[in-house]
Amino acid sequence: MKNIRLVVLLEASLMTAFAVILDMLPSIKLSPSISISIAMVPIFLLSYRRGWKAGILAGFVWGLLQIALGDAWIATPVQMVIEYFIAFAFIGLAGFFSGKIHSSLRSNRRTTAVMWIVAATFLGSLGRYFWHFIAGFVFFAEYAPKGMSPLLFSLAANGITMLGSALLCSIAVLIVINTAPRLIRVRTSPHQNSRKAS
Repeated sequence: MKNIRLVVLLEASLMTAFAVILDMLPSIKLSPSISISIAMVPIFLLSYRRGWKAGILAGFVWGLLQIALGDAWIATPVQMVIEYFIAFAFIGLAGFFSGKIHSSLRSNRRTTAVMWIVAATFLGSLGRYFWHFIAGFVFFAEYAPKGMSPLLFSLAANGITMLGSALLCSIAVLIVINTAPRLIRVRTSPHQNSRKAS
């Protein structure tokens, strides 16, 4: 049991490091407020492999590293907590479909597995950008175009970013999984792994 926990922690650390590296690569900039990238892919892969607890842990650590590395945009302590601790941790919600993904792969139902992977990716993306949306209209209302509701501006900016990132990440994870399916397969059940990640 201790060995499994250690392995999960090591995998979470590795995937967090990969996320940091990918986040340094150029992203697709549609506007100053809309940036689309594949940086969440490692956290998604870990979430599919080890479940939501491991994914949330890795996402949380990634958020901490954003602050430690000076990449965070901090307006207030509360905004920092929402956008870097909570939002990044919520990427791990993708792990809620870990069992469905593993079950589909074990049964060689590849189309079903793809559907669950895409659904999981969109769930993790929605989990993250919901909190960015909240922070957007609460803390950054002054960045909304003149005459536009801050709530509507935050919804549009974060909604487009979420959809674009979820789509791009879905394509990326499917390519990775098709190339190296062992990245999300473990010998024990995903439910056990999810419990042991805590």
